[in-house]
Amino acid sequence: MSAAETAPITARRVREIAADDPAARDLAALVAGGAPVVVRGLVADWPLVAAGRAGAQAAVDYLLRFYNGRPGAGYTAERTRGGRYFYDDTLTRMDFVAERVALDDYLARMLAAQGHEGAPSFYIGSTDLEQFFPGLAAENMLARADFARVLRSIWIGTRTTAQAHYDMSNNIAACAVGRRRFTLFPPEQVANLYPGPLEPTPGGQVVSLVDFRAPDLARFPNFAAAREAAQVAELEPGDAVVYPALWWHHVEALAPFNVLVNYWWNDAAAFMDTPMNTLLHGLLSLRDRPAAEKDAWRALFDYYVFGDPARPAAHLPAAAQGPLAPLDEARARRLRGDLLRKLNR
Repeated sequence: MSAAETAPITARRVREIAADDPAARDLAALVAGGAPVVVRGLVADWPLVAAGRAGAQAAVDYLLRFYNGRPGAGYTAERTRGGRYFYDDTLTRMDFVAERVALDDYLARMLAAQGHEGAPSFYIGSTDLEQFFPGLAAENMLARADFARVLRSIWIGTRTTAQAHYDMSNNIAACAVGRRRFTLFPPEQVANLYPGPLEPTPGGQVVSLVDFRAPDLARFPNFAAAREAAQVAELEPGDAVVYPALWWHHVEALAPFNVLVNYWWNDAAAFMDTPMNTLLHGLLSLRDRPAAEKDAWRALFDYYVFGDPARPAAHLPAAAQGPLAPLDEARARRLRGDLLRKLNR
């Protein structure tokens, strides 16, 4: 086992189905089931998968057919970090180097370092396919992911670990080259995963502070409960895992060279604001109020936000509903303007 590879958490496996299972015809419906699902062979017919089976160089040659020369982000970590992209001891700075690079040059560095003792790990994360590799998605289609708004991203690297984090969108993660292990946790495990700072973050999202390679249960005792709730997905080339938004996922790339393509989408209307802004405003306006007040505000939030959205306005005439009316783009714009005026008082 390499330094970058974590012994898998002893946990139940994510439910698996085959690509020819009728349930795999509707990936959005699988996600709506509220739990992760592995679809074996979902992208087994991709040309990228075929290139990867011929070796890392063949995979890179195939990718570079589509690369448009746009500089992207490359992340490099010393071998002593074990492929884990994380913080330094202060939790205020990263323990890896982030560079703006020509991706073809960076991929050449990645391949040249393979097999060399003491070589660092290399990582290209969350790179938009249309912006950097136009045409790649069209040649490697995911027919079952016909969503109105979807972001297609590629992740390329050596043996690396993306520390457990959550995303605000639903996800289809397709292993194209190499192997991946996803360790997934339901959203309610947030406290047991000991989230780190809101900023800075290694990759834009809050990450767990627990080192899965050697969990410090004296410092993070409740991680034992998180492990009990974990589900593990082991992906080979051509396999994919689908899971809902806000599920925590710890992602390990386990081969010397790995490529993953993922699809993010959200069923919320484009005019809606991100809930993270609401959370930050909650820190400003609610967190430090007296407990009795917070309990009262919890009841109000349950009524206005988390309950039946039609109920608060049901007894009001349409002309009097204001922000309680169903949101559309015009109402969202007005509400955002009202908020900005109040925030900038």
